[in-house]
Amino acid sequence: MDLNFNKNEDHNKLLWSAVDKKLAQIKLGGGKKQLQKLRDQGKMTARERIANLVDPKSKMIEIGAFAAHDMYEEYGGAPAAGVVVVLGYIHKRLCVIVANDASVKAGAWFPMAGKKNLRAQEIALENHLPIIYLVDSAGVFLPMQDEIFPDKEHFGRIFRNNAKMSSKGIIQIAAVMGSCVAGGAYLPIMSDESLIVDKTGSIFLAGSYLVKAAIGEDIDNETLGGATTHTEISGVTDYKVPNDAAALDKIRSLIDKLGTPETAGFNRVKPVSPLKENDQLFGLLPKERNIPYDTYPLIEQLVDQGEFDEYKAGYGKTIITAYARIDGWAVGIVANQRKVVKSKKGEMQLGGVIYGDAADKATRFIANCNQKKIPLVFLQDVTGFMVGSQAEHGGIIKDGAKMVNAMANSVVPKFTVIMGNSYGAGNYAMCGKAFDPRLIVAWPSAEMAVMGGAQAAKVLMQIEASSLKKKGVKISEEEQKALFEKIKNSYDKQTKAEYAAARLWTDAIINPTETRKWICMGIEAANHAPITERFNMGVLQV
Repeated sequence: MDLNFNKNEDHNKLLWSAVDKKLAQIKLGGGKKQLQKLRDQGKMTARERIANLVDPKSKMIEIGAFAAHDMYEEYGGAPAAGVVVVLGYIHKRLCVIVANDASVKAGAWFPMAGKKNLRAQEIALENHLPIIYLVDSAGVFLPMQDEIFPDKEHFGRIFRNNAKMSSKGIIQIAAVMGSCVAGGAYLPIMSDESLIVDKTGSIFLAGSYLVKAAIGEDIDNETLGGATTHTEISGVTDYKVPNDAAALDKIRSLIDKLGTPETAGFNRVKPVSPLKENDQLFGLLPKERNIPYDTYPLIEQLVDQGEFDEYKAGYGKTIITAYARIDGWAVGIVANQRKVVKSKKGEMQLGGVIYGDAADKATRFIANCNQKKIPLVFLQDVTGFMVGSQAEHGGIIKDGAKMVNAMANSVVPKFTVIMGNSYGAGNYAMCGKAFDPRLIVAWPSAEMAVMGGAQAAKVLMQIEASSLKKKGVKISEEEQKALFEKIKNSYDKQTKAEYAAARLWTDAIINPTETRKWICMGIEAANHAPITERFNMGVLQV
């Protein structure tokens, strides 16, 4: 290994180590004292419930662990948005599991908690996966009710999704393992089957204090909406269980009896490891985001045996298109080539930039993958589309539009890995969050924005300087430099992987060595949903 490889490896491993430390803190939820308080009440914590629900030693991926990170600080924060979401196996059946974390503000719903729950339901809907709700929540976080209650993608959308999933035959099982109040009470009852834990679980539209205030009735919470009430009097729930462990066992038993799901028929053979240990990924990605590098070795680290069949290898070289296998699954890879390459006309093309010929190639490849029913994997490290008179006269907008059109109308599942830069329209063309990837993850080195921090800071500084000049205010070179640094630092913070993950622009920040696992489980999930549409790009300017 050369010196640059070692420097890159050290830098990228440090980036992951910093992320991993934050994840460890996030997993403590509301803190050790709050977690112990739940145990003292005879409950398991949210993560303990999940660990006892899934198959022992099975693979699992967590969605949105960084949700709400460094947000809601005025309220003490909301680690993981107060809810844990995973894709895991129950009796070898892949399921979505949603568990309220009652150690975080009694499991109250912050705006990001609502968004995260909707994302979990979206994954279940798109992939026809059973979804399990482990309910333990005090309801909407009232100080922020205006940001979670009334809009289309707010709290009520969850119940709409309950109904839609039920109509599509997507299994929903809810276990009420703590509080379940007000509007939130509809979620378990709109599920196919519901359980309630005796003495700790309760369901009611209004608790005893509110009932007293509203209609003057004196009643305790257990009589009002406890397990006995709802399994023997109201009939609201289907099973009464004595404790958390029994509830989880009951869910496992119910899942064990589900019928065999239909499949989409994606091609899979026996998985084979890459030729080399994929921890070399850390050394292949440069420390500086503007340094060119060869993307081919990265692809070799991700695909089975390092083998792939490249499509149009000599054309449109700033995008690599190739057929390969990841953990046995057939995939079509669309990756940004980050080194400087020579075009068919002998011109030098910048790495990470999408040129017209590359967009044309990607469009044709995406269409081919749809024709062959092969899932698509996008590996992003893109600064955008080429600009300038030559590109504009060559129709770069038209070529880019064709690529975006093909990608957006793709009917095979798409998966996106943001390895480095994800700037401007390049984010869109390479299947950013707006274009419905089944899963979208970022490496710790990822950066997402309209443009890079330095470029954006220059533009914003020029606007600010011009504004001040019009007002007759002169600023020195030192003041301009200070203004530039201030703007750049603020902008850079917004481009980081953690900022994006906190807002669920990505599903997770992952260790690059886990990329294969995420893609494999993602395709396995997608294989539960047969493709019912045909690929059609509509009207195009050709």
